[in-house]
Amino acid sequence: MSPRISAIICTHNRAGYLAGAIASLLRQEFREPYEVLVVDNASTDDTRTIVEPFLQDSRLRYVPEPTLGLSVARNTGATHAAAPLLAYLDDDAIASPQWLRVLSEAFQADENLAIAGGRVLLDWEGRLPPRWLSATLASSLGAYDLGNAPVKIQQPGQTPRGVNYALRRDFWESVGGFSEQLGRVGNTLLSNEELHLTELALRQGKTVRYLPDAEVTHRVAPERRHQGWFLERSWWQGVSEYQRERLTGKAGLGQVRRGGDRLLRGLYHSLRYGNDPALRFDNLVYAYGQLSYLGLALRHLVWR
Repeated sequence: MSPRISAIICTHNRAGYLAGAIASLLRQEFREPYEVLVVDNASTDDTRTIVEPFLQDSRLRYVPEPTLGLSVARNTGATHAAAPLLAYLDDDAIASPQWLRVLSEAFQADENLAIAGGRVLLDWEGRLPPRWLSATLASSLGAYDLGNAPVKIQQPGQTPRGVNYALRRDFWESVGGFSEQLGRVGNTLLSNEELHLTELALRQGKTVRYLPDAEVTHRVAPERRHQGWFLERSWWQGVSEYQRERLTGKAGLGQVRRGGDRLLRGLYHSLRYGNDPALRFDNLVYAYGQLSYLGLALRHLVWR
C-alpha cells in the first residue's frame, strides 16, 4: 500500500543526534502507511553506520545526496518520496508520537492546506538557558509556540519552523521546490527557505497553519549555547533576508533605507535596555545582522 506521508530527515554530520530522530519516527502512533527517508547530505562522520541498524525496518530508506546544501537535500528527499505529503524533521529533533497523525489529519481535513507545522520545544540537555537569551533569540534555535489552539498563518514571518515542517507534494512541485539560493550549506547559516515558501503559498491563496499538537523537541547542541553562534546566525540571517527579497523582486533602494533604519533601531534599543542582559544582547544581535543585509543592498546598487 502506498504511504500516506513521507517523513524526511536531512542530515549532515550529526551522527550523535541522528539515532534519536530516526527512532522517534519509527515509533509513531499512526495507523496509515508511512515511510521514513534519511537523506545523507555529504556527511563525513558515522552517519551511514548509525542508519544501518534501522534499515531492518522496511519503512526506512537511506538516500545519499553528495551536493552539500539543506535545500538541495530537502528537494532530493521530496524527489525520492512516494507520498503526497512531505514532513521534514531535523536530524537533532525528536518527534512526538502523534506528530505524523496530527499532520496527516490536518491535510485531509483541508484540501487548501499547503504548509503546516507544530510547536517546537527546546531541550537544553540538562542545562538552564543562558540569562542573555531572549525569547526572540530562542526562535533562532527553532523554538516556536503560537499557543494551544491551531492558528491560520497570515504573515510569512509566522511560518512554521524548518525543524517541524510539512507541505503538500503538489504545492512543492508548483513552486519549483525549496529555493537552493536559500537554506543552510554546511556551516554557512543561510536560512529563510521556509519563509519564502510560505510567502509563495499565501500569494496563491493557499492555507498555512500552526498545529500545536504536531509537537517536536529540538535539542540544543553545545556550539549553539554561546553568544558567538547567535551573532554568526544573525549575520547570515541578514544575507538570507536580502536573498529572499531579491528572489521576490524587492531589491533596490528600499533595502538600503530598511537596513539603515533597522541598524539604528537595534543599536538604540541595545543602549536603552543596557541593564537587561537578554534584551541588550537581543538588540545587538539584531543590529549585527543588518550590517550584512545593508552591505549587500549597497553593493547591489553600486554594481547593478
